[in-house]
Amino acid sequence: MATSDQRRRELARKKFERQQERRAQRRRARRRNAVIAAAVAAVLVAGAAAAATAGLGGGDKKKDDAAASPEASATSKAPDPCDEPAGGEPGTEQWKKEPAMTIDTSASYVMELETTCGDIGITMDAEKAPRTVNSFNFLAGEGFFDHTKCHRLTESGIYVLQCGDPKGTGQGGPGYTIPDENLKDPKLKGNVYPAGTVAMANKYNAAEKKGRDSGGSQFFLVYQDSQLPPDYTPFGTVDEEGMKVLKKIADAGAAAPDATQNTAPNATVVINKATVRKS
Repeated sequence: MATSDQRRRELARKKFERQQERRAQRRRARRRNAVIAAAVAAVLVAGAAAAATAGLGGGDKKKDDAAASPEASATSKAPDPCDEPAGGEPGTEQWKKEPAMTIDTSASYVMELETTCGDIGITMDAEKAPRTVNSFNFLAGEGFFDHTKCHRLTESGIYVLQCGDPKGTGQGGPGYTIPDENLKDPKLKGNVYPAGTVAMANKYNAAEKKGRDSGGSQFFLVYQDSQLPPDYTPFGTVDEEGMKVLKKIADAGAAAPDATQNTAPNATVVINKATVRKS
């Protein structure tokens, strides 16, 4: 029969073991959170040098050289579920200034992306993000997005498909930048960009608090709720059929990272034609 001293020692030993396990769990949680935070930062800045810190961004090469591309996400391989791209090449035209305001900010606008994987309809909020919607209306009218590929798919930490770069590298843009808008949208509850959100990529560095108002033409489509700080202009919502297309693309997985640390989708995602119309 155990003595009272033995029982006390046994209880003390078990208490110590529980404390050690809790400390180990906290260490593991801190490491996991650090990895997630790094992945988030890695996906959201205009891409450039592979050695730089990265993120969901877009811009011209001169500016992108100081920016970053995303970390490698988990990779997988599945059959390509998409069709061959239509004939044609992305345009190369650049503009020095943001286009003059031509849209009706009290109206609704829809952007239709005719892609090799299916059509994606996006309802855009001209009232909350007027300069962003105006820019997309201008660029689509100029054929800027036609024949461009969506160059990045992320599968860990955040879940987005990134498009809008005529270079297909994460380094391209229209030559001008537009300001951040709608960053206090009530839909972004708890720093979560809900599935179906369409938002601007940019070169904002939260640690240094530099790079505001650096959006260009690159944008990302959220296919699954994603934990992100509210630093990326939300300006649209993907329709139901478009979400099915995004799921098909996501299910095909992402390729291994390239030289700029982009993780391209395994699916051949090319925007054959982009149009914007007043609805």
